[in-house]
Amino acid sequence: MTTQPAQPATPQGAFDHRMAVFGSDDAFVAAALPFLAEGLAAPNEPPPVAIADPGKLALLRDALGTDAKGITCIPHTEWYAGSAANAVAQSAGYLAANAGPGGRIHLLMEPHWAGRAGSSARETTEWIRYESLANLLFAPFATTALCAYDTRTAGPAIVDAARRAHPDTPVYEQPARLVGELDSVPLPLPPPDAERLTAPDRGILRERAGARGLAPADAELFATAVTEAAAPFMRSPLPESLLPDVLLWGEAPACVCELRVHERIADPLAGFVPPSAEGPAPGQGLWFTRQVCAYVDIRDAEPDSGSLIRIQYG
Repeated sequence: MTTQPAQPATPQGAFDHRMAVFGSDDAFVAAALPFLAEGLAAPNEPPPVAIADPGKLALLRDALGTDAKGITCIPHTEWYAGSAANAVAQSAGYLAANAGPGGRIHLLMEPHWAGRAGSSARETTEWIRYESLANLLFAPFATTALCAYDTRTAGPAIVDAARRAHPDTPVYEQPARLVGELDSVPLPLPPPDAERLTAPDRGILRERAGARGLAPADAELFATAVTEAAAPFMRSPLPESLLPDVLLWGEAPACVCELRVHERIADPLAGFVPPSAEGPAPGQGLWFTRQVCAYVDIRDAEPDSGSLIRIQYG
């Protein structure tokens, strides 16, 4: 059985996803002001939102003068406080609570490249994936987003990769292709001393994670995250031969669990589509896993037709 990609509730194309690249404060203000003015003039929209470095927000307030009171300003250290999957939840929650009809709102968004997003090549990959998948995740919404990239913090390699995730650039790549390219990088092999478990049992996972140094609350959260990821592949009755294979390794805080499941996960949005209930909460499957863990990688399991789900906590 293959898990098929989810279909958007409305036709693609409503989400307006733009990119601005600049290398000075003046260039940032020059790009931001027309965008915010567009949002202020848009019918049936709440005030536009600027999510950026606090210093840049101060520049915008100075440039806007009395018009600044019509702009909602949010430091990007508050918006981009966790993983890329957390940013999906932050954006979806904000649209649900604050956007106009159909998700109408203008968002000026500067990723926090001086923080987690730019801290390593691995984190950069996660954020480029987020930028690319946003074109699918928010396609049903009439949101207009301008992603602001400062070359003084993002750097040329990050900017070049980000261009491929924005439809208003000449090098834009469809999300399935770009994400597939990101996922073509092989994962490191499990270490020789990885521990094989008989099944993704929550109690056993909690006990073994605790033995690897996770505090009780973290061990419980990690065990729940793994069992949530495994839940769709644990339908009853299921032959023992089709139960997910489980490998566990690492030491606190970076404990890793790998599930080999006997179904192919073909949907690039698996675990990224926000559930209707507020979360994260048990019962939300891969969404919960992505929200509480540092990394969740999904790969085809060669040579069979299943998938590998690698989950890293911490």
